Amino acid sequence: MKDLVAKRYVKALIDGRDSNTINTISSKLNEISSAFADEKFNFIISSPEVADNAKIDLIISLVDGIDYTLNNFIKLLGEKRRLALLPFIAEELNTQIAKMNNSYVGVVYTNLELSSDYVSSIEEQFSKKFDVKLSLSQNVCDYDGIKVDIDGLGVEISFSKERLRSQLIDHILKAV
Repeated sequence: MKDLVAKRYVKALIDGRDSNTINTISSKLNEISSAFADEKFNFIISSPEVADNAKIDLIISLVDGIDYTLNNFIKLLGEKRRLALLPFIAEELNTQIAKMNNSYVGVVYTNLELSSDYVSSIEEQFSKKFDVKLSLSQNVCDYDGIKVDIDGLGVEISFSKERLRSQLIDHILKAV
């Protein structure tokens, strides 16, 4: 639900603005959303005992050189008691900027560390396939195979040893 509301706010922030202004707003929102990682900050923002104006002033004080648009935007969120949506709005704005720039970030999940050349090769192949700028990071976990997840494009490609084994058994059983 929060994501849907964040998308509407992001659409309003993007409409009629040039890319430089959008990037500036995004960097300021990213600074603000980093404060939400602090438990005390979240307590203050969610506390009914703290006045809405004090919450707004606290958030505005986190960023230097805040412009008129972002100032009014934060005041609007404060009046509607939706300041907790700021991290979701920042994340959605980053996603929209990536779409505008045609650049995406993905993750490669494996159980073994892959060489940087291999990850770069995967990156290059997917970039050509989807005609985008792609940056892949690696996550070493207990996944038995390899999985590439590009969230902004909605792409997930995986190769699992267990799935291959079960498909091979099914194929042999059908042939017999």
